[in-house]
Amino acid sequence: MNLTLLNRYDFLGRFFSLTIVNILSNIMVPLAGSISVAFLGHLTDIHQLVGVTLATILFDGIYWVLNFLRTGTTGMTAQAVGRDDREGVLLVGLRNGFIALGIGLLILILQSPLHRLGFALMNATPEVKAIGIAYFNVRIWGFPAALLNMVLMGWLLGREKSTQVLLMSLIGNGANILLSYITIIQWNWASTGAGFSQAFSDYLMLFVGLILVSREMLLPKIRVVAEQLWKTSEFKATLTLNANLFVRSLIIAFIFATFTSLGAAMGSSIQAENALILQVLLLAQFFCQGVGFATETLVGNFKGKKAQEQFLPLLQIALSTNLVIGLTFSVVSILFTESIFGLFTNHADIIAEITIYVPWLLSIIGFSTIALLLEGYFAALAEGKVLRNSVLAGAFLGFTPIAVLTWYFHSNHMLWLAMAMFGVVRAVTIGIQVPRTLENNLETVSPFGEVKSQKSKVRNKGLLPS
Repeated sequence: MNLTLLNRYDFLGRFFSLTIVNILSNIMVPLAGSISVAFLGHLTDIHQLVGVTLATILFDGIYWVLNFLRTGTTGMTAQAVGRDDREGVLLVGLRNGFIALGIGLLILILQSPLHRLGFALMNATPEVKAIGIAYFNVRIWGFPAALLNMVLMGWLLGREKSTQVLLMSLIGNGANILLSYITIIQWNWASTGAGFSQAFSDYLMLFVGLILVSREMLLPKIRVVAEQLWKTSEFKATLTLNANLFVRSLIIAFIFATFTSLGAAMGSSIQAENALILQVLLLAQFFCQGVGFATETLVGNFKGKKAQEQFLPLLQIALSTNLVIGLTFSVVSILFTESIFGLFTNHADIIAEITIYVPWLLSIIGFSTIALLLEGYFAALAEGKVLRNSVLAGAFLGFTPIAVLTWYFHSNHMLWLAMAMFGVVRAVTIGIQVPRTLENNLETVSPFGEVKSQKSKVRNKGLLPS
């Protein structure tokens, strides 16, 4: 019995190693952003905080939309590693890298209509919008590097090179924090300084990543696989997966944009309170995504090796880990509201109101932990349709009906309820798809140690061709 259990859970060392490094690299991003917000929050003019927060939400929305570049790259790379397909590993990185570069350049070309549309959707005073636009106009120039970083980090994670990802994050985001202090506090550049710091750190991170990769990826290897780069079937599979992940990310961005807009319509105070609570929510999600990324890497690897019997044990460990992290985050935020949010701003009236709404984090983060973990699972299986459909259901069955009532009743509690219902429906919709994926050669261990096999039809819908 003990030997059987050890064999079934022999991935634990890899899982926790990946999880720890993923969480550390993940939290560098919101931590650096939160510190910049904290610098702005301690300036005399509160409009600097609100303006940059609005622009940051706009950027977060765009990143959410384009995060499929990292998610799709990790799952497909891990599958290729599991199949021991070295050329396939390189091709995944190159294909998604070209896609990221093309999107990044297109965004630079369309930056003017993008910021006009984004800020038009947000209810804010002209002064606040001007501050946000100043931040946007500087930070946008780092976008091509930021997108290439997504692909590079996803490719490294798929190969379980998480230490290299951590090094990229530490250097890039460490530089962001240092530059934010210099430009915002020392040089008094305010919003412009925050934007410059982020853009510079994106290019620095890319530079570090390329140095790390260049040590092992020689030009002759690229020349060998260049002819296969645009091969129709594989490229179509890449585009199909990315298209589904794109829709999924677009809907999430729509949810957060709508949430922000409805909150702004209730006044500047509510807008600032919700923005700061969202900072904590996003920070918690970055923790939980670390577990999701580790799960995605291992599930993709198991899929490539045709070791599907490892799916269930991995899900059990990963889901338990994520729930502990998410619920701990929620409870600490509720119990120590003044201490935590006091780090973001010294405006006592804002913190006092936040105390009223922060309990919503318990349900929102709780269900988000489940959804984020399972999204990593299905991304590894390249089942983009499942991810897309779960978010669509959460948006139109959970969020939208209550959001309409929020607009009618002008209630911030109802607005947070809408966000909570989005998480509930999203988690349930994706959760009911899990048993189907476990039917393929699933082995279960009874309480007495016997191994029982369940044979069923192989279901390969949505998987990459092997």
